[in-house]
Amino acid sequence: MINFLLATQNLPFTVALAVMLIIAFLEGASTLLGAGIFSFIDSLLPELDIDADIDSPDFGSSGPFSKLLSWLRIGEVPAIMLLVIFLTAFGLIGLGLQSAAQRTLGGLLPGSFASIPALLLGIPVVRIFGGILGKIMPKDETEAVAESSFIGRIAVVTLGNASPGNPAEAKLKDKYGQSHYVMIEPDEIDEKFENGTQVVLVSQRGAVFKAIRNKSDALVDD
Repeated sequence: MINFLLATQNLPFTVALAVMLIIAFLEGASTLLGAGIFSFIDSLLPELDIDADIDSPDFGSSGPFSKLLSWLRIGEVPAIMLLVIFLTAFGLIGLGLQSAAQRTLGGLLPGSFASIPALLLGIPVVRIFGGILGKIMPKDETEAVAESSFIGRIAVVTLGNASPGNPAEAKLKDKYGQSHYVMIEPDEIDEKFENGTQVVLVSQRGAVFKAIRNKSDALVDD
């Protein structure tokens, strides 16, 4: 079994499963400590209209890339969960195909060749299991919130030090009380935010939010 898993032809699948286990361990451990370290990934993705008819073949209205992301449940469940599902599906399907090839053909298929059907079969699995997760997760975990609504909200720097051109991770709560992790940097060129600094988000530039130091006691995190 070990020789099968470590065979060169199976490396794409064993590596995928190993990465999945590492991500799951790190996310689980960080969640127990009160901060999902991969939560910021969702803030890097484009905002999607998850109420759109994603089963429609008309890709013109919002673009094929946005339609694909919506079809994969991006925006409905955390992206890191979808990544774990994909890595698991890709790895297990690939190893299953290789096992079948070894029994029927007497040898393993080239890894690059076996990866194609594993990829094509793994993508629908993401949609199916992502939909299941979206239904069983608490509603406030999957509530769609536009990133534009983060402007004016209080955030606290949680990872790293932020300076102009060097963003750091910060945590904020949306209007539903759900926590989000975003990348922020000072709006003022001579400003610097250290870990634990409380800031106010004032604008957004792509995936990064501009912020100013919260100097008012009247502004508090809801």
